[in-house]
Amino acid sequence: MTMEYESNSWIWDGLYYYPHFFGGLMLTAALLGVSTSYFGGIGVFSLPHLWSDCFHKKKCGKKKRVRVYMDGCFDLMHYGHANALRQAKALGDELVVGVVSDEEIIANKGPPVLSMEERLALVSGLKWVDEVIANAPYAITEQFMNRLFNEHKIDYIIHGDDPCLLPDGTDAYALAKKVGRYKQIKRTEGVSSTDIVGRILSSMEDTKACEDHNNASLPRDPLRAIQSKDAHLSQFLPTSRRIVQFSNCKGPGPNARVVYIDGAFDLFHAGHVEILKKARQLGDFLLVGIYTDQIVRFSTLSEFDALEHRGSYHPIMHLHERSLSVLACRYVDEVIIGAPWEVTKDMGQSDPYEVAKSMGIFQLLESPKSITTTSVAQRIIANHEAYMKRNAKKAVSEKKYYEQKMFVSGD
Repeated sequence: MTMEYESNSWIWDGLYYYPHFFGGLMLTAALLGVSTSYFGGIGVFSLPHLWSDCFHKKKCGKKKRVRVYMDGCFDLMHYGHANALRQAKALGDELVVGVVSDEEIIANKGPPVLSMEERLALVSGLKWVDEVIANAPYAITEQFMNRLFNEHKIDYIIHGDDPCLLPDGTDAYALAKKVGRYKQIKRTEGVSSTDIVGRILSSMEDTKACEDHNNASLPRDPLRAIQSKDAHLSQFLPTSRRIVQFSNCKGPGPNARVVYIDGAFDLFHAGHVEILKKARQLGDFLLVGIYTDQIVRFSTLSEFDALEHRGSYHPIMHLHERSLSVLACRYVDEVIIGAPWEVTKDMGQSDPYEVAKSMGIFQLLESPKSITTTSVAQRIIANHEAYMKRNAKKAVSEKKYYEQKMFVSGD
């Protein structure tokens, strides 16, 4: 049934857009003695050329929009997820995203870090996403595939070039491939949710080792702690092309009200999305400052004063990773990569917003969500055994992927 849809798409398009014309054509064919079996796929006479020319001339003014579907767990949302959805959107006009249910993730991968509500907020906050389907299945079943095609009018199902296998070893997208409605994009290398969980767990182990050795809550040598943390950081470096792909490439218009907000935005989460949404509603153009890694670690840039801001094991994500995650948010117009701690002409003020307050342009926004970067990390640490087991399993498939990896067109 689905295969016939693909091979005779012009017929179904005709039924949808021009039912009266199509019905009249069928009746005329019957009166003339022309077999209507053609419309089931058997070509006779020159009727298809007549129909095709006439139909396409009428339809040229109203081109059917291509709708594509991509699903995922989107747990610990990162710039790799964002880039995948950006590539998917480029394959069509409208992007529908399925967010896999908590139950399906537990059954196929292990416990998710973020709840369904938090993951929905993250996906909905991406600039390339048009619609979201909650509680999507992990595998594309025949029933769900028909629902995508019929209810959501999906033309193609998208996934990355990394394999997505079910517990029994079968391909989760086998049916979509079989009916010819599957398209593939290039996976963004250098980051994954598994990798991020690994960074947090490694930091936990290093912290515990320092506590055991020094019998103190903080390591005695901050420089050594930083070097240890750097060993767990991704070595991903964005190109100017990637930044342009994520950017709106537009500046503020004449007389636009520009709103500035800054922060670390580490482990980009639902709370970040909500606060950026509120900030954007205050004006016409939202400019976001992203602190450097050094500022996130320390309250000042002086030589290893004290770990009084966030601690030696922050940030989990480095500056370039955090910048892309923020830039992918639909409420953000532009970012400053490596913004200063103080919004002032002179450095060294005790209140980083002293100048803004004196000018009467400062406003404090409270996030409606209680989630924070620290609380996300604490969830992983509190359930570290389950996540270590999940990561060990995922590491095997990751290794196999890179060993068998073939080039896939895309970016």
